[in-house]
Amino acid sequence: MNWIIEFINLVLHLDKHLIWIFEHYGLWIYALVFLIILCETGLVIAPFLPGDSMLFALGAFAASGSLSVGWLMLILSVAAILGDTLNYWVGHHIGTRVFKKNYRWINKEHLQRTEGFYDRHGGKTIIIARFLPILRTFAPLVAGIGKMKYGRFVMYNVVGGILWVCSLLLLGYFFGSLPFVKKNFSIAILIIILLSSTPVLIEFIRHRLLRKERPDRKRKGGSFSRH
Repeated sequence: MNWIIEFINLVLHLDKHLIWIFEHYGLWIYALVFLIILCETGLVIAPFLPGDSMLFALGAFAASGSLSVGWLMLILSVAAILGDTLNYWVGHHIGTRVFKKNYRWINKEHLQRTEGFYDRHGGKTIIIARFLPILRTFAPLVAGIGKMKYGRFVMYNVVGGILWVCSLLLLGYFFGSLPFVKKNFSIAILIIILLSSTPVLIEFIRHRLLRKERPDRKRKGGSFSRH
């Protein structure tokens, strides 16, 4: 339980931790955040890593002049694109048997929820999911399982990765340096987390409601289809 509290504390006070890392390791911070974004987007066992909140915090930190927002955009966009590419090929290699077998390192509930999201939104899921925690990690895996050709995936992957990284970095860069945000940085990070998690919560509630409706529709003799 202590590690959960420590992790929450780490995420909510990313600004202070980034300052500490920069003071002790200097420009190695670029390599560290590159690895974090790469793992958060490329490893299905690491959807818990800070993504949105870290990008916002990095943008705010760059506004102080300690880091280059331009280099952050370039380096982290590459990390996000490579992460999704890795995830795509893992899905491509595993194939549909992932739905039949139980892999310890894959949360099947998250996988199935992402598949349902993919069925409704098609290829643009790769872009939309960039802004949705958990779905962001599982969307390229589902695409690789066999639903999308690699050439088409690359287009969505590049556009989605650049939009996600640059928008949150710039949001932090321009608003994270405001006096009110500086004084209440933990609240600002919490708001970012809540906003980014809202679509996932809505999707979960919708999924639960549809599951309750399904038996009723069967009793009425009607058919049920997910759109």
